[in-house]
Amino acid sequence: MSVQGKAVLVTGAASGIGKATAVAAARRGARLVLTDLQPLDGAVAEVERAGGTVLLARSLDITDLDAVRALADDVHAAFGSMDVVMNVAGTSAWGSVRALEHRHWRTMVEVDLMGPIHVIESFVPAMMDARRGGHLVNVSSAAGLLGLPWHAAYSAAKFGLRGVSEVLRFDLARYRIGVSLVCPGGVDTPLVGTVEIAGVDRDHPDLRRMTRHFQRHAKTPEQVAERILRGVERGQYLVYTSRDIQAAFLLQRLCPPLYELVMRLMNDQMFRIGRRAAHPSAPRAAAVPGGAEARETARMP
Repeated sequence: MSVQGKAVLVTGAASGIGKATAVAAARRGARLVLTDLQPLDGAVAEVERAGGTVLLARSLDITDLDAVRALADDVHAAFGSMDVVMNVAGTSAWGSVRALEHRHWRTMVEVDLMGPIHVIESFVPAMMDARRGGHLVNVSSAAGLLGLPWHAAYSAAKFGLRGVSEVLRFDLARYRIGVSLVCPGGVDTPLVGTVEIAGVDRDHPDLRRMTRHFQRHAKTPEQVAERILRGVERGQYLVYTSRDIQAAFLLQRLCPPLYELVMRLMNDQMFRIGRRAAHPSAPRAAAVPGGAEARETARMP
């Protein structure tokens, strides 16, 4: 569906993919409701310069169900139901299960899974009642499709959001509400430089090299935003932002042994980086006979 003239809610709109998507929708003539934990003045100004109309902008925490419900009540009272709801807001933390703390697991689930659920339960029923059709966008991740190393806490939420989306794509079809599950690979947002990696020193040369490599191959938020909008316009369920993630997901389904080999090699590489870049206070991984730990120990002087 086209977003021209449509009422579009975008969460996480202050920066990164959220702001880029709001601006891209504005260029297509959307009327926008914007929300983010951070101030939205800059995003509002960019949306208006792009020709869009901001119906309402409000800073709130999507993990606060009461705040999300209050936003929905105000939006519905003033503007009616949304035509498109975009769950873009999210956060990330990586680390081995030894290094991850309980707060990491809880934050990932509360922000990246329960936050979108709060938005869905507050806004989607009104779309169903309006019977005008519409679209729901949930931004998951490559980590919602693949067993990427150090992503257990993040994947707990992103796989969960994938499951929600898989059900809703069929539940909402009778109301002519499409669902898109966006699975970005590398995206060069401010989160790249601030994402917490538990138990390692972000300033270690290996981590800096890994970050530079990531940024060289990452898409821009603007490129991702265009993919998202095209996905909505074409009614696509799975929306990829890079070919590598699409290929890896295909490999997982069509050739599981090769997929497992690739994941094991990636895991071994990340384990070695983690050992070299570990904080002095971080717990040291115990060697497992025949595993990556044992192979790495054998190479150390």
